Amino acid sequence: MKIGDRIKGVSRRDFFRIAGTYGMSSTLLAAGTFGGVMTAANLAKAAESTYNKRFAKEAKHTLKFGAAGFNPQNLLIERAGCLEFARDLEERTDGEIRIEFIGNNQICGQLSCVEKAQQGIIDIYAASTQNSAGGAPFLNVLDYAYMFRSRADQYYFMYSPESQRILRDPFEKRHGLKFLFTHAELRGIQMGQSFADKPTVTKIEDIMGTKNRVTGTQLGRIAMEALNLNPVPIAWEETLDGLKQGLIDGAETWASAVAYANMSPVVSQSVDLRFFCGTEHTAMRSETFDGLSGELQDAVMEASYLTQVHVQAANEAALVNTVGFTDPPMPGTIFAQNNVRVAKLSDEEVRKAEEMCSPEFQPQLWEQWRERINGWADGIDTYQDIYNEVRNNPHTLAENVEPRRWWKG
Repeated sequence: MKIGDRIKGVSRRDFFRIAGTYGMSSTLLAAGTFGGVMTAANLAKAAESTYNKRFAKEAKHTLKFGAAGFNPQNLLIERAGCLEFARDLEERTDGEIRIEFIGNNQICGQLSCVEKAQQGIIDIYAASTQNSAGGAPFLNVLDYAYMFRSRADQYYFMYSPESQRILRDPFEKRHGLKFLFTHAELRGIQMGQSFADKPTVTKIEDIMGTKNRVTGTQLGRIAMEALNLNPVPIAWEETLDGLKQGLIDGAETWASAVAYANMSPVVSQSVDLRFFCGTEHTAMRSETFDGLSGELQDAVMEASYLTQVHVQAANEAALVNTVGFTDPPMPGTIFAQNNVRVAKLSDEEVRKAEEMCSPEFQPQLWEQWRERINGWADGIDTYQDIYNEVRNNPHTLAENVEPRRWWKG
């Protein structure tokens, strides 16, 4: 079965007809539970069941969850955990908290979700930390080049009590937002069709001098400039067109983002540079969280923990079985269907890039931003403390990282 077939069985018209009857959130939550091919009839039945369960009692709190470009189809490709969190929190609180899930850029996009949350238009949002860094600059703290060696390091940090001290507390204090959970990948350069006929990239020199899209993160631009990758700020929603039209040679993003955003047809090589974070996170307004009873606050944290565990396992599997982020991609995966080659650089080549751009080897490039971020964190040496913490990680595989309740120390 091709990716998305289970949702493609329902026409857009039927989907919105069902959503008009049972509500968009109930329909989306129902769609996210299907194990086989979906039809209009069985979606309607599942949506009715979901609706009846969710509205069996009156909710004490109805929270709006704005989720950039996500819908049930692409949440099966990049496993960001949005619907799992909503479903678990509603069940865990026996309906006292109800989530109104608004995805597909209907209420906010990658660049605006964080601002809509800060303004109180939505209570919860999901978007990449890098795109959200425009509205919440402290999120740049995750984007020092080569601070994380692997996805395992990223999960290790997110589970660590040190993430509370270095990331979550300063983020909440400065921006009024509570960092709940995140997916974890490392960014590479996704080359467009101009690289379709070129040999598979094996050296950083192969892509030097190319023009590449960059996100809202300031730190990502520092690394790209040092690597001669000519960062061009382009909104996520416009990146596909930029690649199609050849306005850029490539885009700085991660593998499952290419797959879920339908960029695979215009990407020829996914260069696994692994040079900084790709973290599709979910956060909640502190004001919303503080307005909940202690019992419901505990439920939010436990739902966040469960979702983090789910995302860790599910996204690792999806990268192999759904996206095709292996060399070569497995048959039937999105990368295999679209002839996207995965360019896995050698450890020596990654080390060369690290020596060209990381704070460890090029500290002068980072001084201004490092000082700024440290100031926002009340003097914590953010880069060094995260760097040191993740090097306590004993695992090489992300799925082997031990989950911990980070807020309990």
